[in-house]
Amino acid sequence: MAVRAKFRCYAADPNTQLVTLTAVMGEGNESWSKWTPSGQISMTISNPPALEQFEVGKDYFVDFTPAA
Repeated sequence: MAVRAKFRCYAADPNTQLVTLTAVMGEGNESWSKWTPSGQISMTISNPPALEQFEVGKDYFVDFTPAA
């Protein structure tokens, strides 16, 4: 089973290479956020072009699917 969640970029700091995403409640994300009231994802991204893909205040979908 796959789970899709919407997260908002809270911080994207090129100096520390840290990106922080927080869960979006409602706003077209009701099927996930109705049952999961909060969440946070933090990533260190050392690849500058990849880090540049994250914009503070912008929403991103995160898909969770089994790896094996």
